[in-house]
Amino acid sequence: MMKVSVSKARVHVSMRNRQEGSVLQGTVKTSCLGIETRLELESDEPPERVAALVRNAENGCFTMQALLTPVPFTRAVTLNGSLLPSSV
Repeated sequence: MMKVSVSKARVHVSMRNRQEGSVLQGTVKTSCLGIETRLELESDEPPERVAALVRNAENGCFTMQALLTPVPFTRAVTLNGSLLPSSV
């Protein structure tokens, strides 16, 4: 663990999305247009140490890394114990 003192932390996250089509007609399509984060920190530590802390946190975040570097995504749906054919 890094021993970096942070007295205050606040994060702002916004996600821009788009939706088109109709759920009722089975034509709905959604997409993510972007995710923006802003991390506000207060610390008496040297900026290099805080930057190293942030870098380690981001590099160790499974969600962030999956979004930055797309990964295979598999899915399965069962209905009453039987595999439901995919309509994708």
